[in-house]
Amino acid sequence: MSKQKTSTAKAKLTPALAKAAKAAAKETLTSPQGAKPASLEAKDTKGRKATPKAKTGGTRAKKMGCLDAAVKVLGGVGKPMHCQDIVKDALANRLWQTKGKTPAATLYAAIIREIAAKGKDARFHKTDRGLFELSAAGK
Repeated sequence: MSKQKTSTAKAKLTPALAKAAKAAAKETLTSPQGAKPASLEAKDTKGRKATPKAKTGGTRAKKMGCLDAAVKVLGGVGKPMHCQDIVKDALANRLWQTKGKTPAATLYAAIIREIAAKGKDARFHKTDRGLFELSAAGK
């Protein structure tokens, strides 16, 4: 019977790992408190440091949402409307743009959410099943 050798070999670091460990140790000693180490900085997909994008002048007009478009449509009509009709008018007048398959359902859900969240301060009032008009707060 032969004895098996039990070795307590230490795990060897590859040169790349050793270099990274030295750099990390050096950063923690030299960086000011609260500063991010270079290893945690934002990087792009190829591992390079990400450069912040330049901000543009920002003269672009803000896009109107479905609720704001619905307020304009209902304000112009002055009578209760179904969501499907509100959406048709908003899209025809280019008040709102969407690529969704069911924009009327989106509008309906948004109106119901606003009524539930704001109560009497909501811009909309449900007059009948599926019919909405502007409330006093929306006029």
